[in-house]
Amino acid sequence: MESELNILVLSCGTRNKVVQYFKKQLNNKGKVIATDCSRLAPALYEADQYFIVPRIDEKNYLDTILSICKENDVKAVLSLIDPELTLLAENKEKFYEIGVTPIVSKLETVEMCFDKYKMYEFLLENNFPIIKSYVDKNDFFDDQKTNKIDYPVFVKPVRGSASLNINKVSTRQEIELLYKQDSNLMIQEFMNGTEYGVDAYIDMLSGEVVSIFIKEKITMRAGETDKSVSIKNDKIFELVKQFIEKLEFRGVIDIDIFEVNGEYYISEVNPRFGGGYPHAFESGVNFIGMIIKNLEGLQNSNTVAQYNEGIYMMKYNEVYIKNAFNE
Repeated sequence: MESELNILVLSCGTRNKVVQYFKKQLNNKGKVIATDCSRLAPALYEADQYFIVPRIDEKNYLDTILSICKENDVKAVLSLIDPELTLLAENKEKFYEIGVTPIVSKLETVEMCFDKYKMYEFLLENNFPIIKSYVDKNDFFDDQKTNKIDYPVFVKPVRGSASLNINKVSTRQEIELLYKQDSNLMIQEFMNGTEYGVDAYIDMLSGEVVSIFIKEKITMRAGETDKSVSIKNDKIFELVKQFIEKLEFRGVIDIDIFEVNGEYYISEVNPRFGGGYPHAFESGVNFIGMIIKNLEGLQNSNTVAQYNEGIYMMKYNEVYIKNAFNE
């Protein structure tokens, strides 16, 4: 009798749809187990089983996750937040030793995605169109004086996620003030153009990109795509393929791209499910089915661009009601 294909979703938070999709795609082949450090994470209660765990920065966190994997016959683990990707990538072998596949790219790739200035340097070195970026504010001031760049610009953490602490600024005084509060910042050119979100799947067995979905972002809310429409664009498909070929990604990645005057610029890369992934899934782009197929030892065929254009996503608020916490 085949063992169950139990999948552990870490730091599930409010990503109810992702948990729902895993349950639907597993179709009784196994359980979806979810964790979070808060009992008020609504996605917990979508799972077949859930655990309240320590915060990821606590000493006993990794041991807790490994114990959950061993005690519940988990076959694969993934996280939905950026900081935890590093932890998974650093400890891949500990998971492999107990028969668990961590769905994460290699550590160097994860770290580059999390460090926005390292990503900028990588794009520059590999001749991709770049969004001008500076970690030294004086370098920016020098270029601004010689008209190589001008205000407004974005000031953001070099390492950060969920669009936290990003400021659009228009004066030197604002930059000086922000750098006094936090020295680990970067200044980035303001891109006045169209923004796209790209969801891509890199087969975990073959290493080939097998699916790409493009959405044009219409509105944003709290750092995530709130409204979007599916499109196809050969230039973006080619840019994404070339970019992925340069780095050893595995599984799901989420890429933000700007178009300005007909040129396409990679802005940020998240090597995980993005907040806008439900748009892709509901358009027939089934990364979760691809993950399951890989875990069963099968490679996925190429389905790049196999979806319809003109499909709109419109997020809205929903609530999860729980009567009491009895456990």
